Amino acid sequence: MGIRVLHSFPHKIGAARICTTAWHEAAGVADAGGDLIVYAGAVQRPLPSSIETRTTLARGRWRLPYRALGTLRTIALHDRIVARALPKLGDSVDVVHTWPLAGLETLRVAKRLGITTVVERPNAHTRYAYEAVARECERLGVALPPGQEHAYNASKLHKEEAEYDLADHLLCPSDFVAKTFRDEGFAPERLVRHTYGYDERRYFPTPGERAGQLGGAAQPGLNALFVGVCAVRKGLHFALEAWLRSPASRTGVFRIAGEFLPQYEARLAEMLSHPSVHVLGHRDDVPELMRDSDVLMLPSIEEGSALVCTEAIGSGCVPLVSDASTGVCVDGRDALVHRVGDVDALRRHITLLDADRDRLAELRAACLDAAPGLTWTMAGRQLLRVYEEVASGPRSQANVPSVLVA
Repeated sequence: MGIRVLHSFPHKIGAARICTTAWHEAAGVADAGGDLIVYAGAVQRPLPSSIETRTTLARGRWRLPYRALGTLRTIALHDRIVARALPKLGDSVDVVHTWPLAGLETLRVAKRLGITTVVERPNAHTRYAYEAVARECERLGVALPPGQEHAYNASKLHKEEAEYDLADHLLCPSDFVAKTFRDEGFAPERLVRHTYGYDERRYFPTPGERAGQLGGAAQPGLNALFVGVCAVRKGLHFALEAWLRSPASRTGVFRIAGEFLPQYEARLAEMLSHPSVHVLGHRDDVPELMRDSDVLMLPSIEEGSALVCTEAIGSGCVPLVSDASTGVCVDGRDALVHRVGDVDALRRHITLLDADRDRLAELRAACLDAAPGLTWTMAGRQLLRVYEEVASGPRSQANVPSVLVA
Protein backbone atom coordinates (compact mmCIF):
# COMPACT_ATOMS: atom_id res chain seq x y z
CA MET A 1 0.00 0.00 0.00
CA GLY A 2 1.31 3.46 -0.92
CA ILE A 3 2.05 6.33 1.38
CA ARG A 4 -0.53 8.91 2.40
CA VAL A 5 0.28 12.62 2.32
CA LEU A 6 -1.42 15.45 4.14
CA HIS A 7 -0.96 18.60 2.06
CA SER A 8 -1.72 21.72 4.11
CA PHE A 9 -2.30 24.85 2.03
CA PRO A 10 -3.63 27.94 3.84
CA HIS A 11 -4.97 29.96 0.91
CA LYS A 12 -7.65 29.51 -1.78
CA ILE A 13 -6.33 26.51 -3.63
CA GLY A 14 -6.81 26.91 -7.37
CA ALA A 15 -6.75 30.72 -7.33
CA ALA A 16 -3.84 32.73 -8.79
CA ARG A 17 -0.06 32.54 -8.30
CA ILE A 18 1.00 30.06 -5.56
CA CYS A 19 -2.64 28.95 -5.25
CA THR A 20 -2.40 27.64 -8.81
CA THR A 21 0.94 25.99 -8.02
CA ALA A 22 -0.52 24.19 -5.00
CA TRP A 23 -3.52 23.00 -7.01
CA HIS A 24 -1.35 21.53 -9.76
CA GLU A 25 0.99 19.91 -7.24
CA ALA A 26 -1.90 18.12 -5.54
CA ALA A 27 -3.63 17.19 -8.78
CA GLY A 28 -0.35 15.96 -10.29
CA VAL A 29 0.44 13.72 -7.32
CA ALA A 30 -3.09 12.30 -7.42
CA ASP A 31 -2.78 11.67 -11.16
CA ALA A 32 0.45 9.77 -10.45
CA GLY A 33 -1.43 7.50 -8.04
CA GLY A 34 -0.68 9.27 -4.77
CA ASP A 35 -3.02 9.09 -1.78
CA LEU A 36 -3.68 12.67 -0.71
CA ILE A 37 -5.70 14.52 1.86
CA VAL A 38 -5.65 18.27 1.26
CA TYR A 39 -6.47 20.78 3.98
CA ALA A 40 -6.98 24.12 2.24
CA GLY A 41 -8.15 27.46 3.55
CA ALA A 42 -10.76 27.48 0.79
CA VAL A 43 -11.23 25.90 -2.63
CA GLN A 44 -11.34 28.16 -5.66
CA ARG A 45 -11.09 25.32 -8.17
CA PRO A 46 -12.26 21.83 -7.17
CA LEU A 47 -9.54 19.22 -6.91
CA PRO A 48 -9.84 15.77 -8.53
CA SER A 49 -12.38 13.53 -6.79
CA SER A 50 -9.67 11.06 -5.75
CA ILE A 51 -8.30 13.68 -3.31
CA GLU A 52 -9.95 13.96 0.08
CA THR A 53 -10.39 17.72 0.47
CA ARG A 54 -11.20 19.59 3.68
CA THR A 55 -11.48 23.34 4.13
CA THR A 56 -10.40 25.16 7.27
CA LEU A 57 -11.63 28.68 6.56
CA ALA A 58 -14.79 27.97 4.58
CA ARG A 59 -18.05 26.09 5.10
CA GLY A 60 -20.32 25.80 2.09
CA ARG A 61 -20.78 29.28 0.68
CA TRP A 62 -19.42 30.93 3.82
CA ARG A 63 -15.76 31.98 3.84
CA LEU A 64 -13.71 33.76 6.44
CA PRO A 65 -12.37 36.82 4.59
CA TYR A 66 -8.59 36.91 4.83
CA ARG A 67 -8.75 40.66 5.33
CA ALA A 68 -11.00 40.28 8.42
CA LEU A 69 -8.15 39.09 10.66
CA GLY A 70 -5.30 39.95 8.32
CA THR A 71 -3.64 37.35 6.12
CA LEU A 72 -0.99 36.30 8.64
CA ARG A 73 -3.48 35.74 11.46
CA THR A 74 -5.86 33.95 9.11
CA ILE A 75 -3.28 31.49 7.83
CA ALA A 76 -2.09 30.96 11.40
CA LEU A 77 -5.66 29.94 12.24
CA HIS A 78 -5.54 27.45 9.37
CA ASP A 79 -2.31 26.06 10.83
CA ARG A 80 -3.89 25.58 14.26
CA ILE A 81 -6.90 23.79 12.78
CA VAL A 82 -4.70 21.37 10.82
CA ALA A 83 -2.45 20.80 13.84
CA ARG A 84 -5.49 19.84 15.95
CA ALA A 85 -6.79 17.50 13.24
CA LEU A 86 -3.50 15.69 12.68
CA PRO A 87 -3.49 13.44 15.80
CA LYS A 88 -7.00 12.20 14.93
CA LEU A 89 -5.68 10.83 11.66
CA GLY A 90 -3.54 8.40 13.62
CA ASP A 91 -1.00 6.37 11.69
CA SER A 92 -2.71 6.97 8.34
CA VAL A 93 -0.47 9.93 7.42
CA ASP A 94 3.13 9.27 6.34
CA VAL A 95 4.18 12.75 5.15
CA VAL A 96 2.97 16.25 6.03
CA HIS A 97 3.53 18.98 3.43
CA THR A 98 3.18 22.62 4.59
CA TRP A 99 3.62 26.08 3.09
CA PRO A 100 5.48 29.15 4.42
CA LEU A 101 4.12 31.00 7.47
CA ALA A 102 1.29 28.47 7.87
CA GLY A 103 2.87 25.33 9.29
CA LEU A 104 4.59 26.00 12.59
CA GLU A 105 2.00 24.29 14.83
CA THR A 106 1.40 21.51 12.34
CA LEU A 107 5.12 20.81 12.11
CA ARG A 108 5.42 20.65 15.90
CA VAL A 109 2.58 18.12 16.16
CA ALA A 110 3.93 16.05 13.26
CA LYS A 111 7.35 15.97 14.93
CA ARG A 112 5.79 14.74 18.18
CA LEU A 113 3.90 12.04 16.27
CA GLY A 114 6.98 10.96 14.30
CA ILE A 115 5.57 11.96 10.90
CA THR A 116 8.01 13.08 8.20
CA THR A 117 7.56 16.72 7.17
CA VAL A 118 8.39 18.81 4.12
CA VAL A 119 8.04 22.58 3.77
CA GLU A 120 7.46 24.13 0.35
CA ARG A 121 9.99 26.79 -0.63
CA PRO A 122 8.42 28.68 -3.55
CA ASN A 123 11.23 31.25 -3.25
CA ALA A 124 14.79 31.53 -2.04
CA HIS A 125 15.64 31.64 1.66
CA THR A 126 13.65 34.62 2.89
CA ARG A 127 16.64 36.28 4.54
CA TYR A 128 18.53 36.12 1.23
CA ALA A 129 15.52 37.47 -0.67
CA TYR A 130 15.06 40.40 1.71
CA GLU A 131 18.73 41.34 1.57
CA ALA A 132 19.13 40.95 -2.21
CA VAL A 133 16.04 43.03 -2.97
CA ALA A 134 17.00 45.69 -0.40
CA ARG A 135 20.46 46.11 -1.95
CA GLU A 136 19.03 46.58 -5.42
CA CYS A 137 16.32 48.95 -4.22
CA GLU A 138 18.96 51.07 -2.52
CA ARG A 139 21.08 51.10 -5.69
CA LEU A 140 18.09 52.23 -7.77
CA GLY A 141 16.72 54.66 -5.20
CA VAL A 142 13.37 52.86 -5.08
CA ALA A 143 11.56 52.22 -1.79
CA LEU A 144 9.32 49.19 -1.41
CA PRO A 145 5.84 50.11 -0.19
CA PRO A 146 4.97 48.95 3.35
CA GLY A 147 3.63 45.42 3.37
CA GLN A 148 5.08 44.52 -0.02
CA GLU A 149 6.06 40.85 0.08
CA HIS A 150 9.81 41.54 -0.18
CA ALA A 151 9.92 44.45 2.24
CA TYR A 152 11.88 43.35 5.34
CA ASN A 153 9.62 41.94 8.04
CA ALA A 154 11.43 40.61 11.10
CA SER A 155 8.47 38.70 12.56
CA LYS A 156 7.74 36.91 9.28
CA LEU A 157 11.41 36.00 8.88
CA HIS A 158 11.60 34.69 12.44
CA LYS A 159 8.54 32.49 11.93
CA GLU A 160 9.75 31.12 8.59
CA GLU A 161 13.16 30.31 10.04
CA ALA A 162 11.45 28.46 12.90
CA GLU A 163 9.57 26.43 10.28
CA TYR A 164 12.82 25.69 8.43
CA ASP A 165 14.36 24.39 11.64
CA LEU A 166 11.41 22.14 12.48
CA ALA A 167 11.02 20.61 9.02
CA ASP A 168 12.71 17.36 8.08
CA HIS A 169 13.08 18.61 4.50
CA LEU A 170 12.72 21.77 2.46
CA LEU A 171 11.23 21.35 -1.00
CA CYS A 172 13.40 23.40 -3.37
CA PRO A 173 12.11 23.96 -6.94
CA SER A 174 15.52 25.05 -8.28
CA ASP A 175 19.22 24.66 -7.61
CA PHE A 176 19.33 28.41 -6.92
CA VAL A 177 16.85 28.05 -4.05
CA ALA A 178 18.79 25.11 -2.61
CA LYS A 179 22.03 27.13 -2.78
CA THR A 180 20.55 29.99 -0.75
CA PHE A 181 19.78 27.49 2.02
CA ARG A 182 23.17 25.79 1.83
CA ASP A 183 24.76 29.22 2.12
CA GLU A 184 22.79 29.68 5.36
CA GLY A 185 24.30 26.46 6.75
CA PHE A 186 21.59 23.92 5.93
CA ALA A 187 22.78 20.35 5.40
CA PRO A 188 22.37 19.33 1.74
CA GLU A 189 20.56 16.16 2.87
CA ARG A 190 17.65 18.27 4.11
CA LEU A 191 17.17 20.00 0.76
CA VAL A 192 15.14 17.97 -1.73
CA ARG A 193 14.66 19.02 -5.32
CA HIS A 194 11.37 18.98 -7.11
CA THR A 195 10.08 21.01 -10.04
CA TYR A 196 7.08 23.05 -11.03
CA GLY A 197 5.38 22.50 -14.37
CA TYR A 198 3.11 24.03 -16.96
CA ASP A 199 -0.37 23.29 -18.26
CA GLU A 200 0.07 22.00 -21.80
CA ARG A 201 -3.62 22.62 -22.51
CA ARG A 202 -2.98 26.37 -22.22
CA TYR A 203 0.66 26.73 -23.22
CA PHE A 204 1.55 25.26 -26.60
CA PRO A 205 3.25 26.49 -29.78
CA THR A 206 1.68 27.75 -32.97
CA PRO A 207 4.20 26.57 -35.60
CA GLY A 208 5.06 28.69 -38.61
CA GLU A 209 3.49 31.97 -37.51
CA ARG A 210 6.49 34.00 -36.39
CA ALA A 211 10.23 34.50 -36.49
CA GLY A 212 12.16 31.68 -34.93
CA GLN A 213 9.90 28.95 -36.26
CA LEU A 214 11.56 25.58 -36.74
CA GLY A 215 12.41 26.30 -40.35
CA GLY A 216 14.22 29.51 -39.40
CA ALA A 217 12.22 31.74 -41.74
CA ALA A 218 13.28 35.38 -41.62
CA GLN A 219 11.07 38.16 -40.31
CA PRO A 220 12.27 41.68 -39.41
CA GLY A 221 12.40 42.48 -35.74
CA LEU A 222 12.74 40.41 -32.59
CA ASN A 223 9.57 40.01 -30.52
CA ALA A 224 10.54 40.01 -26.82
CA LEU A 225 8.26 39.56 -23.82
CA PHE A 226 8.35 40.08 -20.06
CA VAL A 227 5.62 38.54 -17.88
CA GLY A 228 5.25 39.10 -14.14
CA VAL A 229 4.84 41.68 -11.42
CA CYS A 230 6.91 44.67 -12.48
CA ALA A 231 8.97 45.04 -9.33
CA VAL A 232 12.67 45.43 -8.51
CA ARG A 233 12.95 41.72 -7.62
CA LYS A 234 12.12 40.69 -11.20
CA GLY A 235 14.94 42.76 -12.67
CA LEU A 236 12.87 44.40 -15.39
CA HIS A 237 15.26 47.37 -15.30
CA PHE A 238 18.09 45.06 -16.41
CA ALA A 239 15.97 43.82 -19.33
CA LEU A 240 15.07 47.33 -20.43
CA GLU A 241 18.65 48.53 -20.29
CA ALA A 242 19.91 45.50 -22.24
CA TRP A 243 17.12 45.83 -24.81
CA LEU A 244 17.71 49.53 -25.46
CA ARG A 245 21.47 48.97 -25.80
CA SER A 246 20.89 46.25 -28.40
CA PRO A 247 20.29 46.87 -32.13
CA ALA A 248 17.18 44.71 -31.68
CA SER A 249 15.37 47.74 -30.24
CA ARG A 250 15.56 49.49 -33.63
CA THR A 251 13.36 46.97 -35.44
CA GLY A 252 11.84 44.79 -32.75
CA VAL A 253 9.34 45.16 -29.93
CA PHE A 254 9.59 44.49 -26.21
CA ARG A 255 6.20 43.90 -24.57
CA ILE A 256 5.76 44.07 -20.81
CA ALA A 257 2.77 42.21 -19.34
CA GLY A 258 2.29 42.94 -15.66
CA GLU A 259 1.36 45.56 -13.10
CA PHE A 260 4.00 48.04 -11.88
CA LEU A 261 4.87 49.19 -8.41
CA PRO A 262 4.30 52.96 -8.90
CA GLN A 263 7.69 54.20 -7.69
CA TYR A 264 9.48 51.60 -9.81
CA GLU A 265 7.48 52.63 -12.87
CA ALA A 266 8.43 56.25 -12.27
CA ARG A 267 12.10 55.30 -11.96
CA LEU A 268 11.97 53.53 -15.34
CA ALA A 269 9.79 56.11 -17.11
CA GLU A 270 12.41 57.23 -19.62
CA MET A 271 13.19 53.68 -20.78
CA LEU A 272 9.50 52.74 -20.84
CA SER A 273 8.78 55.67 -23.18
CA HIS A 274 10.95 54.23 -25.97
CA PRO A 275 8.81 53.46 -29.05
CA SER A 276 9.95 49.81 -29.13
CA VAL A 277 8.69 49.22 -25.55
CA HIS A 278 4.98 48.42 -25.15
CA VAL A 279 3.60 48.42 -21.59
CA LEU A 280 0.53 46.18 -21.60
CA GLY A 281 -0.41 46.12 -17.91
CA HIS A 282 -1.99 43.02 -16.38
CA ARG A 283 -3.05 40.54 -19.06
CA ASP A 284 -5.17 37.41 -19.09
CA ASP A 285 -3.95 36.31 -22.52
CA VAL A 286 -0.40 35.34 -21.53
CA PRO A 287 -0.48 32.02 -23.49
CA GLU A 288 -1.28 33.93 -26.68
CA LEU A 289 1.42 36.51 -25.94
CA MET A 290 3.98 33.73 -25.51
CA ARG A 291 2.95 32.04 -28.75
CA ASP A 292 3.45 35.37 -30.50
CA SER A 293 6.89 36.06 -28.98
CA ASP A 294 10.39 34.92 -29.87
CA VAL A 295 11.99 35.29 -26.44
CA LEU A 296 10.96 35.70 -22.81
CA MET A 297 13.21 37.93 -20.70
CA LEU A 298 13.33 37.32 -16.95
CA PRO A 299 16.50 38.77 -15.35
CA SER A 300 15.31 38.28 -11.74
CA ILE A 301 17.64 38.88 -8.83
CA GLU A 302 15.91 36.14 -6.82
CA GLU A 303 13.34 33.48 -7.71
CA GLY A 304 11.95 30.14 -6.71
CA SER A 305 11.39 28.41 -10.00
CA ALA A 306 9.74 30.90 -12.32
CA LEU A 307 6.60 29.32 -13.75
CA VAL A 308 6.72 31.69 -16.72
CA CYS A 309 9.98 30.08 -17.88
CA THR A 310 8.39 26.64 -18.00
CA GLU A 311 5.32 28.07 -19.71
CA ALA A 312 7.54 29.83 -22.24
CA ILE A 313 9.38 26.61 -23.04
CA GLY A 314 6.03 24.87 -23.57
CA SER A 315 5.04 27.67 -25.95
CA GLY A 316 8.28 27.60 -27.93
CA CYS A 317 9.30 31.04 -26.60
CA VAL A 318 13.02 30.98 -25.77
CA PRO A 319 13.91 32.08 -22.20
CA LEU A 320 16.67 34.69 -21.75
CA VAL A 321 17.04 34.51 -17.99
CA SER A 322 19.31 35.20 -15.05
CA ASP A 323 20.96 32.36 -13.16
CA ALA A 324 18.46 33.01 -10.35
CA SER A 325 15.59 32.18 -12.72
CA THR A 326 16.78 29.02 -14.39
CA GLY A 327 14.82 26.28 -12.62
CA VAL A 328 14.34 23.98 -15.61
CA CYS A 329 16.25 26.03 -18.21
CA VAL A 330 19.54 24.70 -19.59
CA ASP A 331 21.95 27.35 -20.82
CA GLY A 332 22.82 26.94 -24.49
CA ARG A 333 20.31 24.15 -25.05
CA ASP A 334 16.84 25.62 -24.57
CA ALA A 335 17.72 29.00 -23.04
CA LEU A 336 20.46 31.60 -22.72
CA VAL A 337 21.45 32.34 -19.12
CA HIS A 338 23.33 35.33 -17.70
CA ARG A 339 24.58 36.14 -14.23
CA VAL A 340 22.25 38.27 -12.12
CA GLY A 341 22.73 41.91 -13.07
CA ASP A 342 24.96 41.23 -16.09
CA VAL A 343 23.34 43.62 -18.54
CA ASP A 344 26.13 43.22 -21.10
CA ALA A 345 25.60 39.46 -21.29
CA LEU A 346 21.83 39.87 -21.70
CA ARG A 347 22.41 42.51 -24.39
CA ARG A 348 24.67 40.06 -26.25
CA HIS A 349 22.03 37.33 -26.03
CA ILE A 350 19.33 39.63 -27.39
CA THR A 351 21.59 40.82 -30.20
CA LEU A 352 22.64 37.28 -31.09
CA LEU A 353 19.10 36.00 -31.52
CA ASP A 354 18.02 39.12 -33.38
CA ALA A 355 20.80 38.60 -35.92
CA ASP A 356 20.93 34.78 -36.05
CA ARG A 357 17.47 33.36 -36.67
CA ASP A 358 18.88 29.89 -37.23
CA ARG A 359 20.22 29.91 -33.66
CA LEU A 360 16.84 31.16 -32.45
CA ALA A 361 15.17 28.29 -34.31
CA GLU A 362 17.59 25.76 -32.74
CA LEU A 363 16.80 26.99 -29.24
CA ARG A 364 13.08 26.98 -29.96
CA ALA A 365 13.26 23.42 -31.26
CA ALA A 366 15.08 22.38 -28.08
CA CYS A 367 12.35 24.05 -26.01
CA LEU A 368 9.69 22.02 -27.76
CA ASP A 369 11.74 18.83 -27.35
CA ALA A 370 12.05 19.46 -23.61
CA ALA A 371 8.45 20.57 -23.08
CA PRO A 372 6.75 17.15 -22.67
CA GLY A 373 8.96 16.42 -19.67
CA LEU A 374 8.07 19.70 -17.96
CA THR A 375 4.29 19.44 -17.61
CA TRP A 376 2.48 19.44 -14.29
CA THR A 377 1.80 15.74 -14.85
CA MET A 378 5.54 15.03 -14.89
CA ALA A 379 6.10 17.36 -11.92
CA GLY A 380 3.45 15.44 -9.97
CA ARG A 381 5.20 12.15 -10.63
CA GLN A 382 8.47 13.61 -9.40
CA LEU A 383 6.86 15.02 -6.26
CA LEU A 384 5.31 11.64 -5.47
CA ARG A 385 8.77 10.06 -5.76
CA VAL A 386 10.09 12.71 -3.36
CA TYR A 387 7.35 11.88 -0.86
CA GLU A 388 8.22 8.18 -1.13
CA GLU A 389 11.93 8.87 -0.68
CA VAL A 390 11.54 11.05 2.40
CA ALA A 391 8.95 8.74 3.98
CA SER A 392 11.24 5.73 3.65
CA GLY A 393 14.41 7.49 4.80
CA PRO A 394 15.62 7.39 8.40
CA ARG A 395 14.60 10.27 10.67
CA SER A 396 16.59 11.58 13.58
CA GLN A 397 16.24 14.19 16.29
CA ALA A 398 18.70 16.27 14.30
CA ASN A 399 16.33 16.22 11.33
CA VAL A 400 19.00 14.93 8.94
CA PRO A 401 17.65 11.89 7.08
CA SER A 402 19.79 10.51 4.26
CA VAL A 403 17.65 11.08 1.19
CA LEU A 404 17.76 13.15 -1.95
CA VAL A 405 20.61 15.63 -2.07
CA ALA A 406 19.91 19.01 -3.64
